[in-house]
Amino acid sequence: MNGYAFHRKKLSHHRYSSTLVSEIVAQNKSSIMKTAKLTVLLCFVTLLSFGSVSTKEKQALKDLYNATNGALWRTTWDLDAPVQNWYGVVVKDDKVIELNLEFNNLRGQLPESIGDLVYLKHLNLFRNKITGGIPSTVKNLKSLVTLNVAFNMLNTPLPNEIGDLESLQYLKLFMNTIQGEIPSSIGQLTNLNTLELYNNQLTGELPSTIGNLVNLREMLLSSNKFSGKLPATIANAKDLKVISVFDNNFFGTLPNSICSLTQLEELVLSDNAFYGTLPNGMASLTNLKVLLIGNNDFKGELVQLKEQLPSLKQFDFVNMNNQGTIVTLDTEDDD
Repeated sequence: MNGYAFHRKKLSHHRYSSTLVSEIVAQNKSSIMKTAKLTVLLCFVTLLSFGSVSTKEKQALKDLYNATNGALWRTTWDLDAPVQNWYGVVVKDDKVIELNLEFNNLRGQLPESIGDLVYLKHLNLFRNKITGGIPSTVKNLKSLVTLNVAFNMLNTPLPNEIGDLESLQYLKLFMNTIQGEIPSSIGQLTNLNTLELYNNQLTGELPSTIGNLVNLREMLLSSNKFSGKLPATIANAKDLKVISVFDNNFFGTLPNSICSLTQLEELVLSDNAFYGTLPNGMASLTNLKVLLIGNNDFKGELVQLKEQLPSLKQFDFVNMNNQGTIVTLDTEDDD
């Protein structure tokens, strides 16, 4: 091969190599661009998926964190992380629907902005050290099904606005030191299934509007300072299974209407100031398993009643302050 031919072959090889390099560079640039676009797209999707909880809801959660000493919670929050990564927070369709912070060492008062969590269905703050009371802004939580702030240090009266929780089924505020009376607005909670207010400092009479709670299954009001009579309207809750009002200051005779609660399984009236005779219709409570009526001032003879309640497993009528009181089935008209 002469020198000219060799030179042309070398030049051709050089041009081929240059073309190949250019193609490789072009392909790399294209690949980099595709990767960059994909990265941007993924970031955008991430923002859509994790960053769209409303500013108002996020701020309400931050307010709760700050108001209850969030830095010292048992499991705290990284406020820079997406909201749905925060412990106890459940997000669905970009809305905060659940907040479960039980046993988490919350200390302080609930902020007013808790009412901005308008999509909340379940609020569980059981067994913490929350003080103060339930903010009136709770009225905004129209979707709330469960409100559990039991076993805390709440001490102020229940707000009248609690009656605005139209979807509420479970109200659990036991083991606090809540004062004042039950607001009559409680009768607006027509979907309520469970009412647990025992071990507080609640006073006054039960409002007659309690009879509007037609879906009520359990009413636990023991160890408070309630007074007055049991309202006859309580019998409107035909599916009631548990009534527990022991250790209060209730007085008077039992309403005859209580005998229409044929689904009743537990009736606990001990340690009050009830008196007179039990309603004649008590024998119709054939599902009754627990009947505790001791330390009152009921009169009469008990044997017949016990025989007529075949499901009865726990029965106490002893008056420790008066060496035993006997009960009868005689009728007593409601006042």
